[in-house]
Amino acid sequence: MWKPKTRFCLSAAVFGVLAIGSGAQAADELVIATFGGSFGDATEKCHIAPFEEETGAEVIMTLGSSVDNAAKIRATAGNPEIDLAYMDIEIAKQMEAEGLLESLDFESLENYDGVDPNVFNEDGHFANFMTSATVIAYNPDEVDSPPTSWSDLFDPKYEGKIALGDITGTSGLHFLLAVNRMKDGDFESQDAGFEAIEDLMPHVVTLYTQADQLVELFQRGEIVMAPWYPDRAGSAADKGVNVAVSYPEEGAVGIRPTVSVPEGAANKDLALQYMDVLFSKEGQECFAENMYAAPVRMDVDLSEKVQAVLPSSEDYEKLWYPDTDVTSELRPEWTQRWQREIAN
Repeated sequence: MWKPKTRFCLSAAVFGVLAIGSGAQAADELVIATFGGSFGDATEKCHIAPFEEETGAEVIMTLGSSVDNAAKIRATAGNPEIDLAYMDIEIAKQMEAEGLLESLDFESLENYDGVDPNVFNEDGHFANFMTSATVIAYNPDEVDSPPTSWSDLFDPKYEGKIALGDITGTSGLHFLLAVNRMKDGDFESQDAGFEAIEDLMPHVVTLYTQADQLVELFQRGEIVMAPWYPDRAGSAADKGVNVAVSYPEEGAVGIRPTVSVPEGAANKDLALQYMDVLFSKEGQECFAENMYAAPVRMDVDLSEKVQAVLPSSEDYEKLWYPDTDVTSELRPEWTQRWQREIAN
């Protein structure tokens, strides 16, 4: 039986000790900055395990959000401590604009032909490996009927029973954008969204910063509704958490998580080998089944259980993808305003 060789590195301090002298890890070690919780578990099972078995290399994982992973790249610009980073596309585009990502030859991947070519950045800086969304998660025992609109989170009957994501995470940004759009607000200023969320904040239990924080909040009955992700909610439901998802009629906000290699990474070729596992039919099917993530290959076979959580054809057509070039440019400004008006 295969036994994982993967080592975890959870704190920035420990991570810094790991790579004193930057880029000093052995050639057969691949350092990956990825997301934690159920996402990290599925990553280890579906991608890291077969990669280690195939190559004999050892993977070291450091866990954090897209913003955390970007901060690690910035802190060691040009001589990074990590070889491959998971980031949502808005953050990846920020890193690209700052010149902090390697340009990769994606066509050299053995699995390139089996993947939707649109997932590969034309300049080779990042690749989208799955599709998800920010939707409404809810406790079906506490919410009379499935939510149908983002406005349901503002219903007085749920005061003191909802959580929101912080803007440093994808769901927080997406909720701001979705509310502003619902209220026909100006995209650049996001005034309508900020005003609505500021009014809502007295009735919010917490602003979560890590996606799986919601698992315990739903388990303990502290919340009954929150903007969240179908992949995380599906994984939580598999573990007995009473949670379901609903795609709002205004459209859920689409998510494109990416992988990229920081400029100057020590093990660029090994990172490309890892990407080949990520984009393989087996890797895509395994991740879809374990994380309820929509694959970027068309030849995968998905169970009915997974298909029930992924968006219907109607919901899929309604998915809204904000202009990531604009959001990556304006996000720092929005984040500063959020800290002043929402998080304080």
